[in-house]
Amino acid sequence: MTSLREIDGADAAAVRDALPAALDGSSPLALGFEPSAEDVVPAGTAVVIATSGSSGIPKRVVLSAAALRASAEATVPRLGSGQWMLALPAAYIAGVQVLARSLLAGYEPVLLAGRFTVNSFVDATERMRDDVHRFTSFVPAQLATLLDAAESRPEVRDALASYRAILVGGQALPEQQRMRAAAAGARIVRTYGSSETAGGCVYDGIPLDGVRLVEVDGEIRIGGLMLADGYLGDAERSEQVFVTAPDGARWYRTGDAGTIGDDGRLSITGRIDNVIVSGGINVSLDRVERIVRGVPGLEQAVVVGMPDERWGEASVIFLAAGVGDVEEMFEQARALVSAEIGPHARPAQLEVSPELPTLASGKPDREALRRMARD
Repeated sequence: MTSLREIDGADAAAVRDALPAALDGSSPLALGFEPSAEDVVPAGTAVVIATSGSSGIPKRVVLSAAALRASAEATVPRLGSGQWMLALPAAYIAGVQVLARSLLAGYEPVLLAGRFTVNSFVDATERMRDDVHRFTSFVPAQLATLLDAAESRPEVRDALASYRAILVGGQALPEQQRMRAAAAGARIVRTYGSSETAGGCVYDGIPLDGVRLVEVDGEIRIGGLMLADGYLGDAERSEQVFVTAPDGARWYRTGDAGTIGDDGRLSITGRIDNVIVSGGINVSLDRVERIVRGVPGLEQAVVVGMPDERWGEASVIFLAAGVGDVEEMFEQARALVSAEIGPHARPAQLEVSPELPTLASGKPDREALRRMARD
């Protein structure tokens, strides 16, 4: 067993400098939390990443050096090799993998100066090498910010188009946003994965080499060398989430509902537990949100559940302050949801906030939004 070394995940340069020893399995890192003397990990561990995700449940995911390497190396046959620019928090798995991929390719990763802004992205892109492929990784909100700026700033459009691939994960990418990105010349790769799978392991619906997918009772499970060892200090949860099949294969239970096509393509339909009961009928909030985001102006909207006197539970749309006729957008959303799912699934309210709460990873803080809806 090995002790952990704490690294300030907000200091991207510190994580970058410590990562080579972590990838060798000789000096495991604690990212996002302060380890105690009792926090020891198996030999060969690279990082332990603290994450609560959108559920608000704290977890500390134990990833071996072999898992990180397997994930980073599986990206190369799909995308190619080159230099990466870090635009995400270095304490989160997507940020760690950006650094790992660049280092394993033998190129110095380019770090964003300060917080993510349009200008910091352009400046970082200008510091990228011209003689190798360029790559980076965003969450949808970051991409949306750049696409808005690209409409009036040619340098932003040129910077986006200079990347061989821009990975976008963390949450579903609205189709309208994908189309806008394509029109701007940005080559987008939609990724699916989590800290438990050492980051994105399914690109545009197709698993990377060495990644196995299976659907069990409507839930997607993932297998492969990139799986985490489990959760630090939580054997019970580890046994519930990481299961071993009768043939000895190890699987990660994602908690996501989905299907796998005959061509092996994965389609996620939502979280198994992200369901409300409205008028006695189960309603997937993920499905409602996808429909709502099809309305122009609501591409970044977030849908959560709330108590409702009439229906028992209902959904509410949260939207950051922007432009457009809010009432008209709300009525369009209700009509689309009613047509596709039924009147019981129509959102009951649309709330506009100056700024939606987010996690450090850039994902919407759904637990904070649920509290806002209840209040």
